[in-house]
Amino acid sequence: MASTPPPRTFHVKSFGCQMNVYDGERMAELLTAQGMTAADERGDADLVVLNTCHIREKATEKVYSDIGRLRRDDGTSPLIAVAGCVAQAEGEEIMVRAPSVKVVVGPQAYHRLPEMVAQAAAGTRSTETDMPAEAKFAALPRRRKSGPSAFLTVQEGCDKFCTYCVVPYTRGAEISRPFADLVDEAQALVEGGAREITLLGQNVNAWAGEDARGRKAGLAELAEELAKFPELARIRYTTSHPADMTDALIEAHGSNPKLMPFLHLPVQSGNDRVLKAMNRSHTADSYLRLLERVRAVRPDIAISGDFIVGFPGETEAEFGDTLRIIDAVGYALAFSFKYSPRPGTPAATMDGHVPAEVMDERLQRLQAALNRDQLAFNHSSVGRRCSVLVERRGKREGQWLGKSPWLQSVHFIGEAAVGDLVTVDLIEAGPNSLAGTLVSA
Repeated sequence: MASTPPPRTFHVKSFGCQMNVYDGERMAELLTAQGMTAADERGDADLVVLNTCHIREKATEKVYSDIGRLRRDDGTSPLIAVAGCVAQAEGEEIMVRAPSVKVVVGPQAYHRLPEMVAQAAAGTRSTETDMPAEAKFAALPRRRKSGPSAFLTVQEGCDKFCTYCVVPYTRGAEISRPFADLVDEAQALVEGGAREITLLGQNVNAWAGEDARGRKAGLAELAEELAKFPELARIRYTTSHPADMTDALIEAHGSNPKLMPFLHLPVQSGNDRVLKAMNRSHTADSYLRLLERVRAVRPDIAISGDFIVGFPGETEAEFGDTLRIIDAVGYALAFSFKYSPRPGTPAATMDGHVPAEVMDERLQRLQAALNRDQLAFNHSSVGRRCSVLVERRGKREGQWLGKSPWLQSVHFIGEAAVGDLVTVDLIEAGPNSLAGTLVSA
């Protein structure tokens, strides 16, 4: 590979979960620190980073499709780096199948991205997928600026080994970042303009560490410490696992006023046999009782969830149990997927794979129930007066968009600015947003 001039502009495209969004932001910070400039469009960039997700079926093929679309009309391509979970799982194959890719870097090694890009510009292709997460976080620069809402990764990896999931293989074992490091990064985010911080992790509520006094701390204690920043108005966290909802974290929803009344707690299925086959540690009943405890301390909390339809062996009756748990919970928001076999996971070799047309039909019914409940939750919010964190301008003159405490999109007209926390009366509800009237800025 011949050497090329070092890239001066870059574009990072992130797919998948919020942790990938966080990783993409940190990669952009690393490249900016090297004197490079972010390009709004990938067609204008000397370097394109595809920050990939490996959760869904055909994720690898999508990467090759994206690589192909980067080829310019004159036959050239930008310098291409593939990062993220597909890079971790398929790194060597990518290097063989896609000669235009010069850098492959896994999610625990992207702190080496600037060095690898420099090597690529000098003519050396490279792959790095083996560095531990602790090394990555230690090497990342202190954050200097933020939008009104910011992500903060506190935990990575997973030890649960759900039979359908590749995360333990692409992100590794569970690790918790040190308490002091997280407080320091949160302070930098607040100083950079963040009014809201969302704590991220594959199993975020499994975070554990020691506080400044050497006492054992969990996510509740971490949130309590972050709440001491006067300029920080809101704290959220995702994604949670039912097995890691501690008593302290449940109680924090009633005692920490900055912890928002929103809980993303995936159940995946409402049937106990399917849950056991998934290697989920909860039952439908234990999940419902856990939500009862949370609602007892925070009655207005909004519940969000994840669902998989068509897991191997799922019968129509078992799918019916999932519809019943949806009816019982009344989700304010949810994400639903058809089961897709991931190579190397136990579920991929299970018997009883559900036909695609059956999964399609079940997904339509499930999403109809979820959409019904999301609209009902939004309608139940009409008449509330709440704070809205302003995130951006709307399409209409004088219109602003922001988020309610329950993570609903709210639009209103009035005098405001990005980052303001304003008081709004919610006056009209739709399936995906609410209209409000500005009370005070």
